[in-house]
Amino acid sequence: MATTSPNVLISGFGIASSVLASTLLRAYPQATITIIERDPSMRLTGASVDIRSSAVDIIKWMNLEQQIRAKTTKEEGVEFVDESGKSFATLVATGNDQVQTMTSEYEIFRGDLARIFFKDIEDRVTVVFNESVESYEQQKDRVVVHFANGKASQSYDLLVAADGLGSRIRGMMLGTSPQQHIHDEGVYASFFVIEKDLLNGSKLAKWYNTTGGRAIFLRPDPDPRGRTRGHFMNSAWPSDVSSRNKINTALREGRESYTQLVEETFADVGFHQTHEILAAMRSTPDFYCSKFAQVRAPRIQDGRVVLLGDAGYATPGIGTSLAIMGAHILAGELLSHNLDVPAAAKAYENLMLPFAHAQQSSIGDYAMQVLNPQSAWGLWVRNMVLWAVTAARIDRVAVWIAGKLGVAEPKIKMPVYPWPEVKA
Repeated sequence: MATTSPNVLISGFGIASSVLASTLLRAYPQATITIIERDPSMRLTGASVDIRSSAVDIIKWMNLEQQIRAKTTKEEGVEFVDESGKSFATLVATGNDQVQTMTSEYEIFRGDLARIFFKDIEDRVTVVFNESVESYEQQKDRVVVHFANGKASQSYDLLVAADGLGSRIRGMMLGTSPQQHIHDEGVYASFFVIEKDLLNGSKLAKWYNTTGGRAIFLRPDPDPRGRTRGHFMNSAWPSDVSSRNKINTALREGRESYTQLVEETFADVGFHQTHEILAAMRSTPDFYCSKFAQVRAPRIQDGRVVLLGDAGYATPGIGTSLAIMGAHILAGELLSHNLDVPAAAKAYENLMLPFAHAQQSSIGDYAMQVLNPQSAWGLWVRNMVLWAVTAARIDRVAVWIAGKLGVAEPKIKMPVYPWPEVKA
């Protein structure tokens, strides 16, 4: 269909779709880009995310680094604390955006990052809410998309699935259920705003653990009104089928069910701020819950249909960075292949999929279970290791720990794409 003005449909409105739209418009200023979103608005809730590896180079190339730095959480590291809140180990940020620990140099709330990326292109794309892809059919020079909620069927040069972990388009493309290629890591978390500064001005996050794989995580929020970001986390080993099933059921049922489960699970926790944090979770309108999971898709393209970001290679810890890299590479390959969409999609897959799978393999399958032990003995051993690492200032070990949690720094071998010069 297209020669110099591709017509692209992106399903899913978030970071991956906004970066792709921005990069495509740099390559093809006259491109027609439509983003559809099944929800009534862009989701701006959730945890902080970070930018690592080659994604750092990409945000600099996009001239967005300073905007992103201005909106970071200003978190300086993570303290591991006892019941009274007293620290026994601290992992601080490195100050180096090429080698980062658990706290990134670009630690930013998901909503803030999404706003920055979208602001760059908001008047150049069409966004349709309350809509999703019902089905599609590929023809030689186009993909015809049929919609679920009233939008008329239409032909596009490219259909991009940026619709997240449970991508329905992934299921259609691979001929499987949307759950087929999801690897449940056995870690479940709630993310919410606390309208009070429980860290008393500190820029260090606090991580408290107790038995049963339970953790409370408090992170700084730079809001001048004085706020904190709260998290309750549960981790369960694969053998604990009962706990996993119970938590997954609560997640499917929604906020009320999951909130009740968290309240029951953490009611007896001895951390001195537990009940205040539970009350804040119950009352806040800014709440999100999810499981940690990887998507291990065997393919991320089929002709004119492409999986981007979490839809194709969700990876907790580095998922945002992978989405930014994937968007940049997909747009670059379309440019390099002169809009030969199937060839560009295949080149994108050949670059992105092996790299994403390598990052997934480098993360220990049960790293979070090790960091959040079930027994008192396991907690004692972990605490001694953390104390020794931080007391001796063994920075390489801190970086290794971050890598095992999915926040490693290896870079993808990025081709040099023939981007047009941007007019000043």
